[in-house]
Amino acid sequence: MKSSRKTGGVKAIRTVFDDLEDDRVAAEKLRIRAELMLVIEKEIKRRKLTQAKAAEAIGVARSRVASLLANEIEKFTIDALVTMYRALGGAVELRLKAPRRAGLKAA
Repeated sequence: MKSSRKTGGVKAIRTVFDDLEDDRVAAEKLRIRAELMLVIEKEIKRRKLTQAKAAEAIGVARSRVASLLANEIEKFTIDALVTMYRALGGAVELRLKAPRRAGLKAA
């Protein structure tokens, strides 16, 4: 779910993840984890795998699959989810966007 607001003449898009996390980086990581969990869950359902069969296919304990299907997002890292998706034969592509403003100060 997205909402928008104007900030200094620039339209800012907020997602539900932004509402959950004050830190924009943390919100983006949360969104990535949620998206990965969703595609893994869809693939498990598409194949009509039981939790045990899904765990076997992915190479994890059944309890990890149960946690994934219960949307226990805090139990998973992006790394772990990418590994799980690749084990199911999925491919992950990364798309980066350049910063909007030129002249950003170096940290």
